[in-house]
This record gives sequence, C-alpha cells and structure tokens, in this order.
Amino acid sequence: MSSLDLIEAAAGRLKGHVRETPILTSPFLDEIAGRRVLVKPECLQHTGSFKFRGAWSAISALSEADRKRGVIAYSSGNHAQGIAHAAALHGTLSVIVMPSDAPQLKINNTRALGGEVVLYDRANESREDIGERLASERGLTLIRPYDEPQVIAGQGTTGLEIARQAASLGVEQADVLVCCGGGGLTSGIALALERHAPGLRARPCEPEGFDDVKRSLATGQIQNNAASSGNICDAILTPQPGQITFPILKRLCGPGFSVTEEEAMRAMALAFLRLKIVLEPGGAVSLASALFRSDEIKGDAVIVVASGGNTDPEVFGKALEFLT
Repeated sequence: MSSLDLIEAAAGRLKGHVRETPILTSPFLDEIAGRRVLVKPECLQHTGSFKFRGAWSAISALSEADRKRGVIAYSSGNHAQGIAHAAALHGTLSVIVMPSDAPQLKINNTRALGGEVVLYDRANESREDIGERLASERGLTLIRPYDEPQVIAGQGTTGLEIARQAASLGVEQADVLVCCGGGGLTSGIALALERHAPGLRARPCEPEGFDDVKRSLATGQIQNNAASSGNICDAILTPQPGQITFPILKRLCGPGFSVTEEEAMRAMALAFLRLKIVLEPGGAVSLASALFRSDEIKGDAVIVVASGGNTDPEVFGKALEFLT
C-alpha cells in the first residue's frame, strides 16, 4: 500500500473513534497575524492531543494475536496517553516508557488511562534501548511515536480533515503550520495534502534551540539537537527527525519556523483569551509562528494545527500572566 492508501485505510478504522476537530477563528488573531488565521484545535482530541489518532491506527492495525500480547511505547506524555487509552479501549495492556521529568499531569494521566509507566532518566538513559529490551523480554509490540508507518497514517487523517475544511472555507492556497517533534504529524499531514489539497503546504514549527527539523530542511541532511531537555515545549523535544519522516518532510514541506519559549507562552495565553482553548507550550508553537513570524508567511490565510493541550496548571498559570 502507498502512504496515502495507509492514511485513507486508517481513516476508515478511526471513523467513530476519533473526533473531527473543528476550525476556529478570531478577528483579534487575524489582526495580529495580518491575515486569516484558521486554527485546528487537536487539543480537543481524545487524550488532549492528535496522538490518539496514531495510537488507534497502529493498535487497530495489529493482528489479534499481537494485540492480545500487549504493546509498549516511549513518550514524554502525549503519545503515552494516546497509546494507553487506545490500548485500554482495545482490551489490551500497555507499557509506557516515560522520562522522569515529564509533566506530572502526563504521567498521572497515562497511569489513569491504564498504562503501566516505566520512568527513566532522559539525560543518561536511552528510551529506545529500554523500549526494545522490554518489548523483547515481555513479548510486546513496540509502537514508536513517529517513525512508524501506521502512526504516521493515523496522524495523516488530520490532513484529510484539513483538506475538506479548507475547501469548505474557500481556502485553496495556504501554509499549514504544524507543531513538529520527530515529524509524524507533519509528514502525515503533508502526505494527505499532496493528494487532496495540493495548494496547501505543511511547514514544521519548533522551539528555538530544538529546531532540528528546520535545520535539517535547510541543509538537506538530518541534523541533531545538542540537548535532549531544557525547554518548556517538552511534547516536541526529539533528538532529530525520523528516518521515515524526514524524506517525506524534505520532499513536501516548506521551510520551518522556530519560536522562543516566551512566544509559545504568549500564544497559549492568546488561544485561551480569543479561542477559549487550552494549549500546552509544545502545542502552541504553530500558533506562535503564525502570530509572531508573520513576515515569513505569504498569502491571505494561514492554517494552524494546535497539536495538544496537556499542560500542568502551574505552567498554564504562568502563560496567563502574559495577559496582564
């Protein structure tokens, strides 16, 4: 099957199990950006982020025997929650390898959704090594957070929705700004848009200092981040683009964006004030790019994928201080 066939097959399996998130607008955001800002709030998706799409896609595609044995994943929190919830709904167990410094809300939610959480030190241990070892020892199927075809396919269903929604709004040409870690969501959306809305172009958005995808696209070669932690946008801190995702990003995406922590927090505050939604820092970098990097965008409309809203109350409170 082609990548697009995988996405459309995933859409069939996801039907009735995921939410089709709407498009939100605000004249106040349009004024800041200097163009129409169309926000797709995946923070309203099950488990608070787009990750439930990929999790359901991957687990629903397993054989019955593999599902019965259970699954394992590694994640800082959003993939963790998506896998835990999708596994529970499929009646199977899940083991999630999470960094010990992940937001406590995400750790607690993953456990509450039925996941067995294994914590590790992200500065000194490899989540990939831990995941591979536990998968082998316990006979579990490893579902990677972005370098996994069925995960990419599930995330790509977001792009199918964007294509339909943009057409209904009369938007034929626009950049689609996507919060980007390893590139699963961005590459999935880009693949869906290539066929169904070729006038829409995906562009990855990242925090400054962790803009490996932006730099990789600029150089044409995979670039690494110097650090693995140390930024408030925890949901999208990855070492480098994926081996599967980067060729897709390189072929289909426009140049990347990078924003500061303060800009991400300001975007969180504006999303709450003007759209009445809650975003986490990593889920707000796309909106921050639309609002504060408007000179890098052309056209009279921009589409923003607000990818997640799983933020601790303390962090959200700090973001709201930018409204005063």
